[in-house]
Amino acid sequence: MRLLLGSFWRAVAYCLHPRVMALSLLPLVLLVAGAFALGYLFWDQAVDAVLAWLQSWSLVEFVLGWLESVGLGGLRAVVAPLLVLVFVTPLIVVLSLLAVALLMTPAMVDLVAARRFPDLQRRRGGGFWGGVAWSLWSTVLALLMLLVSLPFWLIPPLVLVLPALIWGWLTYRVYTYDALAEHATVQERRALVARHRGPLLAMGVLIGLLSAAPSVLWASGAMFIALAPLLVPLAIWVYALIFAFASLWYAHYLLQALDEARRADAVSPASALSGTPVPGPATAPSAPSAPAADTVIDVDARPLPPAGS
Repeated sequence: MRLLLGSFWRAVAYCLHPRVMALSLLPLVLLVAGAFALGYLFWDQAVDAVLAWLQSWSLVEFVLGWLESVGLGGLRAVVAPLLVLVFVTPLIVVLSLLAVALLMTPAMVDLVAARRFPDLQRRRGGGFWGGVAWSLWSTVLALLMLLVSLPFWLIPPLVLVLPALIWGWLTYRVYTYDALAEHATVQERRALVARHRGPLLAMGVLIGLLSAAPSVLWASGAMFIALAPLLVPLAIWVYALIFAFASLWYAHYLLQALDEARRADAVSPASALSGTPVPGPATAPSAPSAPAADTVIDVDARPLPPAGS
């Protein structure tokens, strides 16, 4: 708990660091530019496709007709755009998480290490391309889980819980690797993650719940759909800040845990992280023992000649 809370408050403070704030501009600009480009190219086609899909369901048409009969016919015009925003949200979350991991996390880990752990040895158990491969594989698994869980989204409480759990698991997978890639060996990283799996997963779930907060913006989008060009960049900015905080939180937690583990290994009889025994003091070969002082040695002793010689 000491490590968890201490790293939390340090991550909050580091989010206000000028270097971190400057770093956050790059993924924000790239994601907003990409969102506007995709919206310009595919927004109308996506809305028309969703509207055609809705009209193919007689039950949906019945509900929309009932809404028109009670004076809420204007909702028909915003249902399709709102669903497009809902469907695009997982893509925005994933891209924000990966953009922060690739563009911000290495620099922020270096910042934390330089300010708090300048003497922590870099053993480079992972590299940039290894982190990319790990992040992409974890993202594929998360999207598959998201796809499998879609039927359960019809249950009102689960529509907020399940995505948060999936994003939390993905955050835990990506940022634990990135936080230790430069400083820990593969064995150290696996040992630390196994030892602290509970707190690390709890951190990911909390980040997943925070990442669901921008979805509240879509509730206002139902009434002010014309503000979607403003709401989408705002949501992207919130996502970038949340995942930057997550990256700093994991960096503070895991680098301190690694530093403490290595200090403990230095005085322990065996290495807890790598499993390699620490050699003890060498034992000098024993010299042949001298005869005891009270032992009489007859230097003139000769074997007796055989009888008759």
